[in-house]
Amino acid sequence: MKPERWKQAENKLFTHQVGFTAPPHDFDAACTDFIRIAPQDHGAHGRMLHLDGYQHQLKQRTDNFHLLEEFVECMSNNGADVCGQVGSNWVHAGGKTPQDIRAFCDRMADTYETPLHMAGMCLVEACRAMDVEKVALNAVYYWPDWRDGLARFLRDAGLDLVWVGNFVDQGFYTTQDAVNDCVWIFPNDLAMRSMEKMAAMAPDVEAILVNGMPNWRDANGLPKRALYYTPAWEAMLGKPVISSDTALYWNIFRTLGTAPSGSHGRLLDSLGGATHENA
Repeated sequence: MKPERWKQAENKLFTHQVGFTAPPHDFDAACTDFIRIAPQDHGAHGRMLHLDGYQHQLKQRTDNFHLLEEFVECMSNNGADVCGQVGSNWVHAGGKTPQDIRAFCDRMADTYETPLHMAGMCLVEACRAMDVEKVALNAVYYWPDWRDGLARFLRDAGLDLVWVGNFVDQGFYTTQDAVNDCVWIFPNDLAMRSMEKMAAMAPDVEAILVNGMPNWRDANGLPKRALYYTPAWEAMLGKPVISSDTALYWNIFRTLGTAPSGSHGRLLDSLGGATHENA
């Protein structure tokens, strides 16, 4: 169980404390992005999973799924109020279903008194909260087995996934190796061009989903994630865009009963924090 001292507010560094973990061998932007939009009484702490010889293979995630429980236990012991797992692939690796993931997350909350939100499951939960069912999935840089596994998971959750495609399927790269060579950072113009392609391939969907942890370089050459591009995407498409990052932050804020500062697209704005000052 969570140590009793963390149940006393005066013992905590921040009123609201969030723990993040991401795939091994990735310096992740989630902690930074979350803190940039959170009120000042929020704190974030990261704990990297360690796997020798990690090669981003789904089997490695399946074989080491237990490390997510270790992460939650560690964060609970250190006073986190909620935990977030970044990256969409952990939920479907090994053929796991939405029911499997819901049961696992519920067990984490019961055992360690600390809720866990997994990014891939957050895509499903955000769609349900926004009452959207007919969707398309921008699989961005995902390898074919990642793309297909997540598509299966979303359909298992009851979503009507009418089209799914990564950057190769969309015609922007000729091979997956060329995509991999970008190391998840892509040209700025591809952020909009990829969404235009999604709109052309699935014009009648209620929302477009974006998986994973893609970055595009902004006008200053700085890599930015989906959080940064979502308002422009939604303005262009006229419909919600739900990325695994923004869905994860949404679920974390919702659990804490708080809201982000500023406006970051329809999902995060639904929390009522668009005019909240970061002070």
